[in-house]
Amino acid sequence: MQPTCTAQEFVDSHIKPGRMVLFMKPTCPYCRRAEELLCQYPFKRESLVIVDITVTRNTERIQDYFQQLTGARTVPRIFIGKECIGGCSELQEMAL
Repeated sequence: MQPTCTAQEFVDSHIKPGRMVLFMKPTCPYCRRAEELLCQYPFKRESLVIVDITVTRNTERIQDYFQQLTGARTVPRIFIGKECIGGCSELQEMAL
């Protein structure tokens, strides 16, 4: 993340109509499970975006923004278009 980029700008830059975005941390087992589930579906290459928030220096601020935006600060946070569907549990429920 560029120094001038806020947590909100970072998150909002990835959330777009027609796109599914998984915000995750690679050490999180729920994030890895959500990634496994999503990768089972035949998304167009540009339609599924997986974002590792640990590559930034603002992980805490990003999660604070998730709290403000979605009501939860945990990862994974999964968006379809501009709507957050929740995390791994909600994705598993949808997959049933």
